[in-house]
Amino acid sequence: MIRKMLFTLGAMCLVFPAMAFANDPSNATLNMGVNSLWVMVSFVLVLLMQGGFILLETGSTRMKNAGHVAGKTIFTAGLAGLVYWAVGYGIAFGTANADAGTSSFIGWGDFFFNPAITSVDDGLPTTIFFLFQLAFAAVSLSIAWGGFAERAKLSSYLIFTVIYIAAIYPVVAHWIWGGGWLAADGAQDFAGSTVVHLSGALAALAATILLKPRIGKFNKDGSANEIAGHNQVYTALSVLLLWVGWFGFNAGSTLAIGDGFFGYVAFTTMLGAGAGAVSSLLISWAVTGKADITTTLNGTLAGLVAITASCAFVDPWAAVVIGLVAGVLVFYSAKFFEKMKIDDPIYAMSVHGAAGIWGTLANGIFATQALAEKVGVGQGGIIDTGSWYQLWVQFESVVVCGAFVLAASFLVLGIMKLVMGFRVTEEQEIVGLDLSEHGAYGYPEQMKKAGQNLQG
Repeated sequence: MIRKMLFTLGAMCLVFPAMAFANDPSNATLNMGVNSLWVMVSFVLVLLMQGGFILLETGSTRMKNAGHVAGKTIFTAGLAGLVYWAVGYGIAFGTANADAGTSSFIGWGDFFFNPAITSVDDGLPTTIFFLFQLAFAAVSLSIAWGGFAERAKLSSYLIFTVIYIAAIYPVVAHWIWGGGWLAADGAQDFAGSTVVHLSGALAALAATILLKPRIGKFNKDGSANEIAGHNQVYTALSVLLLWVGWFGFNAGSTLAIGDGFFGYVAFTTMLGAGAGAVSSLLISWAVTGKADITTTLNGTLAGLVAITASCAFVDPWAAVVIGLVAGVLVFYSAKFFEKMKIDDPIYAMSVHGAAGIWGTLANGIFATQALAEKVGVGQGGIIDTGSWYQLWVQFESVVVCGAFVLAASFLVLGIMKLVMGFRVTEEQEIVGLDLSEHGAYGYPEQMKKAGQNLQG
């Protein structure tokens, strides 16, 4: 199947110019067509990461919640698309602000986005740019669901999706990617270690603190019990799916094929992921005496998250260092959150939060002046230039964006908790969200057998 898809894509790349531009097109028109195809393929890759999130959360949680995880992911991704079209895209990238001071903090315009049907002046069609940015917003939202896992009402997913995609995520996206004040300062976040991953992780942190731990997670003396996920193979497959999708995530963010720079971005992405996988396995093996599979999987994702901000700004050796540190960081941060009695079933705060912070700050250390000029954002880091300026800007972006998302998420979820409550009852949690929220099991045959065994 994959071989056929690659063959078809290759054939399209060869045939498409001849078919579409038979009337001797300009180089600009030809470049527009090829770039549009590349970004569209990247959008598909990033959208397919939702399949990875379904498998990740399903595999990391219990069988009685499997159908709920799958269903709410599809539902919220669809709802996110509508909300982003109506409001989110305009807040992130709208350009109707008359006042320059206002536009530094929030985008405006293009609500209920009605784009040009085709490319304007041989630029990337806004339809394709919209789809690509929508996929990023949906990924950030799926990260936030880690803090809701196994104990939140379905209605809370609906309400938080609307507010997060309309008014929380797009503000941060505007500050860094939409020409906002952090972009003016030179904040380097090529594909979203802060915009996408840290934002989602801090929304998850607010949710899990307000929801409180799952039943049975912690004992009265504060010690933690392991609530094992039901399918580690699903979790491993999820990491592979996300890993593949990440090449659309990072390399697609070049928004062009041009001189092949997208290949360099993909190259550093691969190095960061590999280093995260290796260091996380080795640190768990050294500390616990066992090469923990869950830690290895999380370390791989942490390497990907960390390199996301810096994939276009650093040399290959630095990409390896960034991934190595991320793999170790995810191991110790998971232990820290558990010690703080924060119940994080899919390790969102460690994988996307801690690694997202590290990846963003790493630019201030490892970014090179040559690559910063190539991308056109910021400057080189301490090692290359001796200047602390870029590290300060990276720190500023982490603190400000993190504080905004955390405060906004706490406010929204806190109001929801007071007004409607957003945790299921104890009985519903014990029965499982498949049955209590949807009236059907994700694994009907297995759950029926379990019920018969209990009756017997």
